Amino acid sequence: MRGFSLWLLLFSVLFATSSQELESQLNALNKKLEKTDSIWLQKYKNFEDYGKISLEIAKIQSSLKELDSNSLEANTLKHSLQALQHQEKLLESYKSNPFKGLIEKPTINNIPNINNPLAIVTGLSYIKALHAKLAILQAHQKALQQITSTINARLKLLQELQALKPKKWETPLYQEKVKKIEFESAQNLLKASLDAYIKDMEETTQGIKAQIKDQLFKLFYVLLIVCASVMLAWMLKHLSHKYLYNDERAYTINKAVNFINANVIVLIFLFAYLENVSYLVTMLGFVGAGFAIAMRDLFMSVLGWLTMILKGSVHVGDRIRVSKDGNTYVGDVLDISMLYITLFEDVTLITYLKNNGQAGRIVFIPNHCIFNGLLTNYSHLGLKSFWDSVEFFLTFDSNHEKALQIAIQIATEFSKEQSQTTATQLAKMRSKYALRSIDTAPKVFFMSEKEGMRLYVSYLTNAYNTLPLRSTISTTIVQAFLKTNDIFLSQALKEVQSKQELD
Repeated sequence: MRGFSLWLLLFSVLFATSSQELESQLNALNKKLEKTDSIWLQKYKNFEDYGKISLEIAKIQSSLKELDSNSLEANTLKHSLQALQHQEKLLESYKSNPFKGLIEKPTINNIPNINNPLAIVTGLSYIKALHAKLAILQAHQKALQQITSTINARLKLLQELQALKPKKWETPLYQEKVKKIEFESAQNLLKASLDAYIKDMEETTQGIKAQIKDQLFKLFYVLLIVCASVMLAWMLKHLSHKYLYNDERAYTINKAVNFINANVIVLIFLFAYLENVSYLVTMLGFVGAGFAIAMRDLFMSVLGWLTMILKGSVHVGDRIRVSKDGNTYVGDVLDISMLYITLFEDVTLITYLKNNGQAGRIVFIPNHCIFNGLLTNYSHLGLKSFWDSVEFFLTFDSNHEKALQIAIQIATEFSKEQSQTTATQLAKMRSKYALRSIDTAPKVFFMSEKEGMRLYVSYLTNAYNTLPLRSTISTTIVQAFLKTNDIFLSQALKEVQSKQELD
C-alpha cells in the first residue's frame, strides 16, 4: 500500500512537469504569433471580435427581454448594446469570409494595345505592374504558410494538454481547430488564385511581348525606309552640286529636296502608325481650317514660298526691293525659307532718300509680302539692269539744245557697256515675255517748270552698281555745264532735292 502511494506521487510529479513544459511551449508559440505583424492575423482577429460581439449582443438582447425597459439596468444594457452594434457594423465585412481581399485573384484589365513605339514603354510598365501583384500574392502565401505551421504546432500542444487536463483545454482546443480550418481553407483558396493568376499573367505577358516584338520590327523597317529616303535626298543634293554649275539653281534644288524629303518622312510615319486614314483626313480638315483662320499669315508665307520656288520669281542672290507698311528695303537675297526671305540691305539711293543713310542690316521679310506687298526683283531671269535717272534744272535763257547734246553724249559714254548687255538679255527674254521693243540707248527729256527747264537724263545701270554710275554721270554732266558760257543751272534744283529728301 505504501509502494502504491509512492508510485502515485511520482506519477503526479511527472504529470505536473509534463503539463508545465507543454504550457511553456504553448506560451512561446503564442508570443511568436503575437510578434508576427501579419495582415492574416489582424483580419482573423477582426473575425473573432465580430463573433464575440455578435454573441454579446445576443446575450444583451435576451437579458433586455426579461428586464423592465425603464429600469436602470435596462438603460445601461441599452447603451452597451448601441456601442456593440456600432462595432458590429464596422466589422460587418468580416462576418463570413475574413480573408476575402487577400485570397481573391487580382483582375487583369485595361491591357494596353501596343500599336506604336511609344506604347512599348506602357507595355513594359504594365508587365512590371503584373509582376508586382504576383510578388504581393507570393508574400501573402509565404506569410500564410508560416502562420499555418505555427497553428499546427499549437494544435498539437493543445491536444496533448487536453489529454492531460480535458476540461481546462477543451475550449482552447476547439477554437484552435476552428482557426486551423479557416487558415487552411484560405491557404487552399490562395493557392488556387495564385495558380490562376500566374496562368493569366503569363498569357497576358506573352501577348504584350509579342506586340512589343512586332512594333520593334516595324520600327526597324520604318527607320530603314527613312534612312533610304535620307540617303536618296543626300545623293540628289550631291549630284546637284556636282553637275549644276549654277549655284542658285543648285540651292533651289536642295531646298526642294529637303522639303520633299521632310514630307515623305512624315507621311511614312503617318501611314505606318495611323490605323484609320479617313479619320486622319477628317481631322486634318478640321485642324487645317482652324489653323488657316488663326494662322493666316503663316499659311500665306508658306504659300508664298511655294510660289517663289515653283514660279522662280525670286532666287537666292537676286537683288530685290520690298515695300511694306511705309518701309522700303533694297538688298540681296541671302536665303529663302518656308516663312521668311532673308535680305542683306545694301547701300543704294533708297538708303539716303528713305532710310536716313542706314544700311547693312539683315532684314527678315515674311514670304506673304509677295501677295499683299510690293516686291521688285532687279535681277529677274538674269536681267540685272534697270533705268535710272538724274535730273537738272536749267534757267530759261540757257542753251537747251547744247545741254541736251552734252547730256546724251555723257550718258551714252558711261552706260554704253550696260546698254549692250541689256539688249542681249532682253532678246533672250522674248521667249517668255511679250517685249515690243528693246531700245537700250540713253534718253534725255526737257520739261517746263515754273522755276526753269527740268532736264531728265535716263540711262541703263547695273542693279548692283547704281550709285557709283549715278554719281559719275551727275558729276561729269555738271562739270560739262559749268565749262560752258550759255548753260546755267537753276537754284531751284536745291529746293527740289530738299523736297525729295523730305518726302
